[in-house]
Amino acid sequence: MTKGFRVACMASGSGTDFQSIVDAVERGDVDAQVALLVCNLPDARVIERAKKHHIPVAVIDHRGKSREDFEREMIHAIDEEEVDLVVMVGFMRMLTGVFVSHYRNRLINIHPALLPSFPGTQGIKDALDYGVKVTGCTIHFVDEEMDHGPIIMQRAVNVKDGDSPDDLKNRVLQQEHQALPEVIQLFTRDRVRLEGRHVHILPEKK
Repeated sequence: MTKGFRVACMASGSGTDFQSIVDAVERGDVDAQVALLVCNLPDARVIERAKKHHIPVAVIDHRGKSREDFEREMIHAIDEEEVDLVVMVGFMRMLTGVFVSHYRNRLINIHPALLPSFPGTQGIKDALDYGVKVTGCTIHFVDEEMDHGPIIMQRAVNVKDGDSPDDLKNRVLQQEHQALPEVIQLFTRDRVRLEGRHVHILPEKK
């Protein structure tokens, strides 16, 4: 029996994006197994989500460690699970080349804005403050710079007059929850090709 496609998720918060992946797998929309959740905060709500679905959890606290030592601990935990793809879903730590190079072209992130606009931790608020009419979410490969790697998929969301940050965040999250499983399924089908900064989505094999 061959090993199926295995995914590790990295999260720091409530885990709604993580939940969208788990739900898609359980519905049969994604032909993969969520093999591991890595979380750097012992009290993050995402941990309870993983436990509810019997997904192994590695809680690796970043506090009191160098960034490199912290990342080596994560690498050890992830490699133990022999995963094919590592997905950052609200993981609120910048990664060094130690981690990024180890998972080169197998590490992706989701960001709540249309990159390269509004990188960083306040993508929703920054888009609202700037006055854009359209924002959205971006799924991209991770490189050594913040929110910089090649773009795999983007989804647009209209900004409405009177939107609060929470209003806009909820609509962006709706798109994130659709796009993330779709992108993971593309990887399970070996349909993602990277050439320089350009990501090509190959046709479905017949």
